[in-house]
Amino acid sequence: MKVHEYQAKSILAHFGVAVPRGEVTDSPAEAREIARRLGGRAVVKAQIHAGGRGKGGGVKLAKDPQEAHDLAKRILGMTLVTPQTGPAGRVVRKVLIEEALDIDRELYLSVTLDRSRGVPVLMASKAGGMDIEEVAEKDPGAIIREGISATLGMFPFQARKIAFALGLSGESLKKGVALLQSLFRAYVETDASLAEINPLLVTKQGDVLALDAKMSFDDNALFRHPDIKEMRDLHEEDPLEVEASRYGLNYIKLDGNVGCMVNGAGLAMGTMDLVKLAGGEPANFLDVGGGANEEQVKNAFRIILSDKNVRAILINIFGGIMRCDIIAKGVVAAVREMGLAIPVVVRLEGTNVDQGKAILRESGLKITPADGLADGARKVVDAANAAASSPPSPGWEI
Repeated sequence: MKVHEYQAKSILAHFGVAVPRGEVTDSPAEAREIARRLGGRAVVKAQIHAGGRGKGGGVKLAKDPQEAHDLAKRILGMTLVTPQTGPAGRVVRKVLIEEALDIDRELYLSVTLDRSRGVPVLMASKAGGMDIEEVAEKDPGAIIREGISATLGMFPFQARKIAFALGLSGESLKKGVALLQSLFRAYVETDASLAEINPLLVTKQGDVLALDAKMSFDDNALFRHPDIKEMRDLHEEDPLEVEASRYGLNYIKLDGNVGCMVNGAGLAMGTMDLVKLAGGEPANFLDVGGGANEEQVKNAFRIILSDKNVRAILINIFGGIMRCDIIAKGVVAAVREMGLAIPVVVRLEGTNVDQGKAILRESGLKITPADGLADGARKVVDAANAAASSPPSPGWEI
């Protein structure tokens, strides 16, 4: 789960990370009053779950409260397009009005998980305020990496090592060391998957603050953090992904036309790879999980069909905990209930596979069986290509 910048800053501030003074609003008139309270000059920042907001026109400096009003009025309601939103962009519903600071240097700082080593890693760079992926590609040596024990935490010598590498000295060094330790503690104690500050600001007065902040959290740990869970903004998520989460389904919308329903994340990734190898493009990632029931399968079908780009569906089930006959019953019930008009290819293996195949065969429905995953991928891609010239599907309204 992601949160907005202002929410990430409130979390980080709770752990002792220094942040600029600021308030969030959805009203231009209130933006003017906030700027007045902050001393006149202020930065107006669009709040969406995407980076590159400045490049898209979503971050502006106001020289006085009236200009803060005018900029907020312009930004609120706009569809902000950045490299991370895609061409569709995101509608801005809130703006953060923040004090304007005297910038001396901009640095980069983040904590995430190093999956190859199985430990959190703190990354830092003197090249702040830029896309870190671009920095890493052009100059990998510009990225400082320090693995840290999640159990023992960040030792003071590690924080000093990174602060020195960033070129901090004097009072800025002390403040930077404290901020580094606070950031790591926030990452661990909130079960975050990412805590990023870009840029980390060093002011001309020597203060060190999080000028921007981004945090993402492990969905499986949100039950431990009801306060963070309440920060979820459904407007920032794909409606189909929100709908899927209500039924315990792991769904991510993609740009292709082959709908995929699979049990198990690894098998789902392999299925998508084989669809692409067969010349097709997956329309989604959908993992129904190991214990799905007939009702969940029906809902999974409904969500896939809500994507108007889908021209064919591939169902790939390996029955371990999941029984193939349960999947088959759900597929038959969904097809009959929805009057499915697009091709469906089904590959079943594992527990109760013979019963599952019999249910599909005896249903009288136009469901194409597959002999293995590669065969299923070829058949569904051929079916999708054949249907590609037909008028777009009206989709299933959710």
